[in-house]
Amino acid sequence: MNKDLVKAYVAWGNVCLFWGSTYLAMRIGVAAFPPALFAGFRFAIAGLLFFSFLKFKGHATPGRQQILDHVIVGVLLLVLANGVVVWSEQWVESSLAALIVATVPFWMVGFESALPGGDKLNLRKILGIIIGFLGLVQLLGPELKASFDPNLIKGIVALFFAACSWAAGSIYSKHRNIKTDPMMAAAIQMISAGIILIVVGAFIGEFQRLAFNWRGLAALSYLIVFGSLVGYSSYIYALSKLPVARFSMYAYINPVIAVILGWLILDERFDWVMVTSTLVVLLGVVLVKTSSPKKSVDSAKPLMTALRNCMHPKNRKVHP
Repeated sequence: MNKDLVKAYVAWGNVCLFWGSTYLAMRIGVAAFPPALFAGFRFAIAGLLFFSFLKFKGHATPGRQQILDHVIVGVLLLVLANGVVVWSEQWVESSLAALIVATVPFWMVGFESALPGGDKLNLRKILGIIIGFLGLVQLLGPELKASFDPNLIKGIVALFFAACSWAAGSIYSKHRNIKTDPMMAAAIQMISAGIILIVVGAFIGEFQRLAFNWRGLAALSYLIVFGSLVGYSSYIYALSKLPVARFSMYAYINPVIAVILGWLILDERFDWVMVTSTLVVLLGVVLVKTSSPKKSVDSAKPLMTALRNCMHPKNRKVHP
């Protein structure tokens, strides 16, 4: 195995571990920080650090229209998806949050099928969606029966909204065909999302109840460094080096990591219902994500080429 391939698998391992652990860090952080400010500080700081590094390396800033597109994607992915996940984890355990967010592929194929010329639903996709949601019913049933807590219910509903928003943002980004260095795009999305979340936090009075403690600061630092900077750069590198089918397996591993860490560190629920429900949800995800393997691999080739080009020193400048 050559060195580049070893580095690619190390990067893929980073994505599996660090992105799977972000649910735990968000659960810890939101117990110390108000949710909007917690998410806002994370994205604003990580985005500014990332943007400064990219400008130092010679990357070009995209044009006004592309910046607007990135702001829209940032709102959908980071404000209305990730920000809502942080908000919901005030009441919902990190493991349960991760499993609900794992339904993103179900919403994506549903939205895609409604678009003109989009991939239509087939029997395998429909079966995967049904199986996945049956797994969630099996998981949520005892939870809601044991405690009909209004906060828990609104947290769960918010998580389904977050999954829908992530799917919508991903599809918008794909169909807009935004020609920007992916790393610069991520930096702009994080900065814009961070500013919006901080403004929201200020508007709803979160600064009045902002108090710093070591647990909250540790969770925030972890998300900035490992969730955003290391996690995203590892994502870009691994995607450019590994076959898409093998790389995409991180989506199956993230929820498992979240469930195990939630149990080990926060003593969250871990019983046979949780285990079987997790397996059923992931089976549904596998069926949906492998329903059109050839098409999905072919459609990823332009992205792979763009990622390789943006990493090459001669191609650092991206013209709007």
